[in-house]
Parts: sequence; structure tokens; C-alpha cells
Amino acid sequence: MKNLKVLVVDDDPAMRAALEIRLRSWHFDVLTASDGAEGRDLAEERDPDIVLTDLVMPELSGLDLLRSLKADAPHRHVLLVTAEGGIEDAVEAMKHGARDFLTKPLDYEKLRSLLDEIGRDVETRQRTRQLMGRLSGEGDGLIGNSRKMREVFDLIARVAATDTSALITGESGTGKELVARRIHSESRRRSGPFVAVNAAAVPEGLVESEFFGHEKGAFTGAISQHAGCFEQADGGTLFLDEIAEMPVSLQPKLLRVLNDGKIRRLGARQEVAFDVRVIAATNQDPAEAIASRQFREDLYYRLAVFTISLPPLQERRTDIPLIAQHFVEEFRGRHASGVEGIREAATEALKNYSWPGNVRELRNVIERAVVLADGPWLEPWHLPPYVREPDRFNPEKVVLRVGSTTVEDAERELILKTLEKAGNNKAEAARLLGVDVKTIRNKLDRYRRGQAE
Repeated sequence: MKNLKVLVVDDDPAMRAALEIRLRSWHFDVLTASDGAEGRDLAEERDPDIVLTDLVMPELSGLDLLRSLKADAPHRHVLLVTAEGGIEDAVEAMKHGARDFLTKPLDYEKLRSLLDEIGRDVETRQRTRQLMGRLSGEGDGLIGNSRKMREVFDLIARVAATDTSALITGESGTGKELVARRIHSESRRRSGPFVAVNAAAVPEGLVESEFFGHEKGAFTGAISQHAGCFEQADGGTLFLDEIAEMPVSLQPKLLRVLNDGKIRRLGARQEVAFDVRVIAATNQDPAEAIASRQFREDLYYRLAVFTISLPPLQERRTDIPLIAQHFVEEFRGRHASGVEGIREAATEALKNYSWPGNVRELRNVIERAVVLADGPWLEPWHLPPYVREPDRFNPEKVVLRVGSTTVEDAERELILKTLEKAGNNKAEAARLLGVDVKTIRNKLDRYRRGQAE
């Protein structure tokens, strides 16, 4: 960071000279003015980071200068100095936005401490402005400039330019629905509806009704006609989340509807045509879901004309400061907070955490921090203990007792803990352990057989 620019305003030449010498020895860039009017003009012309001004001066006092400076640049830091001030002057100065109030003879140790503190604020504000500049135009929340995210954005643009179906894969919390919404908003269907359905969350007895609709009286409780999600999304985009967890019995019907472009409501005689682009998503490994017969292979190939794989947050740590600042902006408005940005130490803590819950977890952490903060910056202590001190709060550690644990038991514990961390995704657990997914399956089968015996 460049040296901070300090403007010294004092009608006493000896005091100006003493302050200039001391500040330059501390490696600050120094400007000087002999009265309040000159100080005001110099501040307007040279835009100093900090103004250090005497309180009692002819014509334009330190308080008058403070009011003028704060009116032009609210974030400028102003320190008032006086040999004559009392409590009332200090209160008045702080009320008008002074950073602090110092008395002569100056306590140079306190002054240096204040200037260092202000320097950290200036640096944080500059970094925040840079992040805000990069966030311009990223209103949909899909944010990142890492290589992996640039590849994702390139695929989004390619998919959006077509009318084909797509499958989005990635861990929970990586932003799969945001990708689907971005594709929709950049496609020719942008003026049509975007309908999102969690394929695994619909009650089994209502799945067909939710997807294909029903006529009045089609079943008990069908008191009126209902359009299914395909009809609701007509002319737009239908997003099917957690597609690999859709009931297997419904998957052939979904495939037929996708191929035919027509649906028949429950209880209806006639089919209804629709014009919908389908985007699906799953947090499972498709190959594994197919192998376990949870996800039909023919449905997979029908949906996965394009596949977009979202990286977990820990694989794009360089994006964390940008994403975190986006959430600061979101929650400072929602909670009427004065928080502007994040201290560098807190940013480093965020970058060093593993984020098993991905962007969704980061969002929750930032909201909590914004609610806790009582100043302009998020500090490390506003973060949850497990984020700022992950080594002390690491539930992923496997504790084994030497002499009472066999190699087989240790391996079993490691595999099961890793599988838990991976959200029961065997392919992800295999990746974390550096083994083939078949090894994980074989080990789990062996553990199940052992329990049965």
C-alpha cells in the first residue's frame, strides 16, 4: 500500500514543523497548511487520507474545518489537536465525525497508534472498493474470477445460446440453481417463466400431479384443475434439482415427456404440448447413481447434452473475498448495518477454512458476522470459532488410540468419516482419499456384511 498522505493544519509554525518531521520519520507523505482556509483548499486539491488539525485557529476553526471536510468526504479521517480544549470540545468534535481528539503536548505514541489504526482502515476501504468494482453487474450472486469459474461462465454462455437441455453437477451449496437461472436469463427464453422444482422433495404420492398436473376429481382431494410444472414453465425454463433422487418409477415417464414434448394431466384424456427447456442438477456423481440403479442411464443421456460441473468452494479460494463482499452488501441492507467490508485478517481466515457447506455456508457465516459487527469492518472475532480456528474445531479428525486400534479399524473409521464429510457421495469420498470409487463400494459392502453376521 502507498504511504498515507497526512495534511497538518496549524497556525503555529513550530508545531507544524515538529509534526512534519515526526510524520515523515514514520514514512507518511506530509502536507502542511497555516490556517483553516488554506487547509480546506489543500484538502480539496490534494485529497489527503488523514487531516491533523489544530482546534483554535483564526477565521476558520478546527471544528469549522472538520464540518467542511466531512461534508465533502465523509470517510476522510480527521484528528483534532488543541492545548485549550476540554470535554465539551471533544464531545462536539466527535459528534461531527472526528476520529479522535488529542491534547497538547502530544502523546506521540498514542498518535502513532491512531495513525496505524487509520492506515488499516484506509487499506481495508481501498480493498473493499476494488472488490465492489469487480462486483459491478454481478447481481445474480454467481460470482468468481478463478480459472475454474471462468470455464463455468464460458459453458453457461454456450448453453444459453442454444435451446438444449443441460445437467449441472456439484456439491450441495455450490450454486447450481444460480447457474440454471443465469442460463435462463441469457437465453432467448429470458422473458418466459423460470420454474424450479426439487425432484426429491415432492411427496411420492403427489409426484405425478406436481410434474404433469391433474384434472378436477382425478383423485381424492383434487378439488380443482392443476397445471403441472411443465405447463407452468411453458415458453421458459424448468429447473429440476436433485434429479438423481427422483423416484425411479417416475423416471421413464419423465423421459417420455421430454422426448414427446407433450404431457397428459392425471384424469385427462387429451395430451397437452409444451415448449420448455429443461435444466437438471444433482449433487451426486451421475456414474455412481447410474451404477446403483438410482438414476436411469437413458434419462441421464437425454438431460446431459451439456454438463456443467461446479467446483467446490475450497477449490476456488481466490474467489472467497469477492463472494464474501457480495454477501456483506446483501446483508448490510437487510439488517440496516453499517458494515462496509472485511478486514484482511478475517479474509485470510475465510480463505483458510475448508467450507464443507460451500457458498451456502459462507453466506450464513457472513450474515452472522454482519449481525454481530458494531463497526464498519468485519473482524476475525465476528467469525464463528470453527472458521477462525479450524484446527481446534475440526470434527473431521479421526482420533485413534495406539495399541488398541487395528489397521482395519483405522481404515474403516477413516472411510466412514470421509464419506460423512462428502455427504454420502462415494465418488467424492474416493476423490478425497485418493482411491477408486470401486474400492469404497467394496469396503462398504464388507462392513455391511460384517454387521449382518
